[in-house]
Amino acid sequence: MTATLRNLEGQDEASILREIQSALHGLKFGSVEITLHNGQVVQIERKEKFRLQPPSSKSL
Repeated sequence: MTATLRNLEGQDEASILREIQSALHGLKFGSVEITLHNGQVVQIERKEKFRLQPPSSKSL
């Protein structure tokens, strides 16, 4: 990682890493986007997708 992990609100590296870990926790399908401005983390966005199983082809 080349950018420093400090955002405009003064959070430290450990705090930002906890936020990233929290965004990743339990995510099965989706993405986590980290937005930087001038080398500082300003936003962490989590996009989660839910995949539904196709209906069974068996007839009752």
